[in-house]
Amino acid sequence: MIWLPLAATAVAAAWLEWLRRRHLVVAVRGPSMAPTYHHGDRVLVRRRSGRRLRTGQVAVVDLPERLRPMPDGVSLEESLRNRRVIKRVAAVPGDRVPFPIEGPGPVVPSGCLVLLGDNPDGSGDSRQYGYVPVDAVVGVVVRPLRTRS
Repeated sequence: MIWLPLAATAVAAAWLEWLRRRHLVVAVRGPSMAPTYHHGDRVLVRRRSGRRLRTGQVAVVDLPERLRPMPDGVSLEESLRNRRVIKRVAAVPGDRVPFPIEGPGPVVPSGCLVLLGDNPDGSGDSRQYGYVPVDAVVGVVVRPLRTRS
């Protein structure tokens, strides 16, 4: 009879490991996604390739170092905290380049995305750093986990 609790524990551990590999929880920092998400909100993210994103989805992206905003006086630690961003996918490869993004041609090139924050006045996004590689995508937001009080 002792095997039943052990089996249940093993199944629960396997399920949690599967869940952890496919999903992650990300805390929203800053005002860039308001009014959709606010500073302090937590969102459930399904790990997904950037090649499977669609326009309108909200993605979590690890910005390559060359794209990260690095104002004077910012420490390396702060720069690393600015690595992961949450932005809405405004255009995928083959879509027309949306205004006000400037690109070398009329369509988004293969392997690139245009990402925009929902709060244009409080967002660092493709308007500042241009195209983002699809390989930088960590996943897509599935739903919020906690709402503001």
